[in-house]
Amino acid sequence: MNGAVGKEDGTPYLIGVTGNIACGKSTVLARLAEHGAETIDADRVVHALMEPGEAVWSAVREAFGPGVIAADGRIDRRALGAIVFADPAQLARLEDLTHPATRARIVEQIADAARRGVAVVVVDAIKLYEGGLADYCDETWAVICDPAQQLARLMARNGFDKAEARRRIAAQPPQADKAARADVTIDNSGTRDATRAQVDAAWGRVASRESFPEGHK
Repeated sequence: MNGAVGKEDGTPYLIGVTGNIACGKSTVLARLAEHGAETIDADRVVHALMEPGEAVWSAVREAFGPGVIAADGRIDRRALGAIVFADPAQLARLEDLTHPATRARIVEQIADAARRGVAVVVVDAIKLYEGGLADYCDETWAVICDPAQQLARLMARNGFDKAEARRRIAAQPPQADKAARADVTIDNSGTRDATRAQVDAAWGRVASRESFPEGHK
């Protein structure tokens, strides 16, 4: 693990990684995994919590109606997305249903990692701050990119037209807000190699456990 060790109390060192949709968090997470960190994807946790039989699935169906349930019984994420990304109040309603359960499940996964002796755990969450996960982290990173690149990447990746892509982006807090709150900012506007080099530099400090200057955040 390139010399990285857990904290003195034996628990993992926790890094929270955030960044808006299509800004490139996956590139950063992949590089951290190569360095030996164990990664937890909050979005995957939400997906699991929305499986039929889970309490969150029931709560979402109750809140948004049978129209968000697909033929196979699972949550139709596109149908749900069409509702919540068109109305901030509906998005807040969904987050009120998902954030507490997601946070609890991730805390369980961190505890499991501690039992297994994992040194560094990375939690990947778009709503790292808003969902309360940042409170558990030893430091936070924000992944940003040029807004025009973000829009183009989202349209290409998800097949959205420009209007829909802009709605999805507008539904999230500004990139600058995340960067202002983070200990580390990774700019993914350049090449993949440039992004990986930034991650490597930040990881080197984590591995050697260099502290931030006082009053950094």
